[in-house]
Amino acid sequence: MNDEALLRYSRHIMLPEVDIAGQQALLNARVLVIGAGGLGSPVALYLAAAGVGAGDGGALHLADHDDVDLSNLQRQIAHTHERINQPKVASVAKAISALNPDTHIVTHAEQLQGETLSELITAVDVVCDCTDRFSSRFAINRACVQHGVPLVSGAAIRFSGQVSVFDRRQPEAPCYACLYPEGVDDEAMSCATSGVLAPLVGVVGSLQAVETLKLLMQVGQTLHGRLLTYDALNAETRTMNIKADPLCPCCARLK
Repeated sequence: MNDEALLRYSRHIMLPEVDIAGQQALLNARVLVIGAGGLGSPVALYLAAAGVGAGDGGALHLADHDDVDLSNLQRQIAHTHERINQPKVASVAKAISALNPDTHIVTHAEQLQGETLSELITAVDVVCDCTDRFSSRFAINRACVQHGVPLVSGAAIRFSGQVSVFDRRQPEAPCYACLYPEGVDDEAMSCATSGVLAPLVGVVGSLQAVETLKLLMQVGQTLHGRLLTYDALNAETRTMNIKADPLCPCCARLK
């Protein structure tokens, strides 16, 4: 790191758990953020601010097939009114470049699926699921399970949010499908039909960013094997243990 980088990340480096080695790990990290909306905005911005993908070999991948809409601006803070109708990944890339121009950004203006999703996940260290559809979450989970890549999952709707880490590198680790059975209706639990409190996605996305940084630096205790829920209406948080389902259709056969 040069003098400018040492100054930029100085508040990280002074943390004993981070230090020079931890910060260098963030700079060289490769992270895939799937979804550039309410959750993806704070995740991408905080990861970029922390230096993820700003070093040699590092990259911050952003994937989303959607364009910025006026209704997004209530909560998707990486976008602006001037960027309405632009691809969301391009909009977030502009926000990141203004914040940390050293970040190596790779955009994917498409809905990742099949071999494309699988190949991209094999090329990164951590995946952040910031999507809002169960079908996408299950597909991302399957690919992460298959390739042993840690998954940081977040969700927010109405006044409720949740975050968990699914790290199949750990013994007896659960996956997302151990928590939720496949076949859940996408439209029944979407912000478009149910609404969401604006800053709630910021809370959940920020927690996802924290968990991602801990995974990359290998510090602290992550939410691996635990589900953190947040009830914004009543200002309550709960943490519940998650066990691997021995009959899980996704991960049981790989144990």
